[in-house]
Amino acid sequence: MADQKEQRVCVKFCFLLGKTAAETVGMLRQAFNDDALGKSQVYEWFSRFKSGNMSTEDMPRPGRPSTGRNDENIAKIKRAIDEDRRKTIDQLSEETNISWSTVQRILTEGLHMRRVSAKFVPRLLGDDQRENRVNVCRDFKSEVQNDPEFLKRIVTGDESWCYGYDPESKQSSSQWKTPTSPRPKKARQVRSNVKTMLICFFDVNGIVHKEFVPPGQTVNQHFYLDVLRRLRERVRRKRSEMWRNGNWLLHHDNAPAHTALMVRQFLTSNNMVIVPHPPYSPDLAPSDFFLFPRMKRSLKGKRFRDVDEVKENTLKALNSIQPQEFQHCFEQWQKHWDKCINAHGQYFEGD
Repeated sequence: MADQKEQRVCVKFCFLLGKTAAETVGMLRQAFNDDALGKSQVYEWFSRFKSGNMSTEDMPRPGRPSTGRNDENIAKIKRAIDEDRRKTIDQLSEETNISWSTVQRILTEGLHMRRVSAKFVPRLLGDDQRENRVNVCRDFKSEVQNDPEFLKRIVTGDESWCYGYDPESKQSSSQWKTPTSPRPKKARQVRSNVKTMLICFFDVNGIVHKEFVPPGQTVNQHFYLDVLRRLRERVRRKRSEMWRNGNWLLHHDNAPAHTALMVRQFLTSNNMVIVPHPPYSPDLAPSDFFLFPRMKRSLKGKRFRDVDEVKENTLKALNSIQPQEFQHCFEQWQKHWDKCINAHGQYFEGD
């Protein structure tokens, strides 16, 4: 069996070379096979080296922290975590006098916990806002039960910026690597100043109306009123049956331009029925959870010279979305209602 002290020297060597603990685990397994130090041991030694203790000798036996994963130690860790869930394994080990590897096993195997970063959400919702989200979702579900054609009558839409350069997300730029291969790196980048705003409306069958906002124009109530007039004309031409029946429904969010008095008066005078949308709820808006992310998937990470090139490629991406994807979007919308209800109105995407 390989000498553990020899392996500790190897761990120190990797640490000094700037290798990560995960890379070191892979290299030890490659060199020592089944005799390699365990992952928790390697991480414990890395933690010790980071604290400035560069010795590869075992800590003195007298007064050594407890290594037992017993009920008493599990209770100690649980109490410490309940006091402050941001405590690190190093802090917990020092506070409870339990070894680093034991704390790690108690957290992951005994308490079934994992360390996660806080999730950014559009807003920290109040009780009334969560209740409103649940009520809207329940109303939608009742409408579908009473009218199976309900979703087929909805035209939904929103606005979104399209950029000359939009960096890839961290997930999109991820790639597979072996334990010994270096981790890929890239410089931090920001969106370009070249941009144009797209307004797009769609239904279960596909795009109904799309247009770019002219440069320098803000989407205020006057402009949005003109957009709605053009949308009505597109519905008349592209969804003639819905137009004749006069039973199509409009869904948009609660942006100021969408809810202005002038806009509401126009909708009422033209018998345009609005499908309610709870405030601060992009996870319940098809444009936000489907259309724009799907459209921008092929645009991120690419550079376009000017606004005209941005528009050209945006339209290509938009037109590449298949009819069945729109149908799937409306099926997902129903699942989002269920998730929102089950989460008692809290945000649920990414959990």
